[in-house]
Amino acid sequence: MGIQGEPESPTSPEGTPEGNPERLPEGGRDAGSAEQEPAAPFPAPRSPTPQAPVPRGLAALSLRYQIVAALAVAVVAVGVGVHLLMVFLSVAPQNTVSEQHGKAVEAWVFPEFEQNWKLFAPNPLQQNIAVQVRADVRMKDGSVRTTGWTDLSAQDGAAIDGNPVPSHTQQNELRRAWDFLTATHTADNRPVGLRGSLSEEYLRRIVVMRLYRTDPTSRLGIVQRVQVRSCTVDVQPPSWSGEKVSDKPLYRVLPWWTVSADEAAGGVR
Repeated sequence: MGIQGEPESPTSPEGTPEGNPERLPEGGRDAGSAEQEPAAPFPAPRSPTPQAPVPRGLAALSLRYQIVAALAVAVVAVGVGVHLLMVFLSVAPQNTVSEQHGKAVEAWVFPEFEQNWKLFAPNPLQQNIAVQVRADVRMKDGSVRTTGWTDLSAQDGAAIDGNPVPSHTQQNELRRAWDFLTATHTADNRPVGLRGSLSEEYLRRIVVMRLYRTDPTSRLGIVQRVQVRSCTVDVQPPSWSGEKVSDKPLYRVLPWWTVSADEAAGGVR
């Protein structure tokens, strides 16, 4: 027994305290391990070999494809720049460049890229204008039948509504033809100069073509005469504005136009 309060040291079978170097043989090893080789030291950990970053994007392509991609990007950038320049020149005030290259600018912009700035003008459009037509049609039995009014603008609106890529014809052909006519006619519907007569012929051919396509009576006979009118209705203001605007339609009725023989025979179908 040791001194009270102090733990006794564990002893080996021979009674020698374990871990007491004074009782071990010379050299610090016991007799049973005198002939054992010293343990080999653990190898030092190797640092991981750094890996090259994996190329991505254009860098992952071969040199040939990188050149092709760079040329494609350059062509697209040049095309976008030229287009923006042409559109800018078409809407910018008259200047030296637009005077010298006006035909080239118009050929590039019209008709697909025309800009209508009336939406942002000090007095934007505040009216809905519909172009309507009726016709005298000679039937197969020789009688002449007058059709009702056909709203051509409503047909274009129905074709555009819900169409993500409406055609230029549906959006602008009839509208531009009517604007052309009103700009070249007096208030009492008389044409002014050659452009006035040209605008009448242009609008007449459009409405005859549309009648043959959509009007059942016209498709059964031959269109002899047509009459065009516009129906203008003011856009109603919002309820909170307190502004009062008439909701009655205003009509502008043009005289009857005789359809030429080649047009009546289907020349514009």
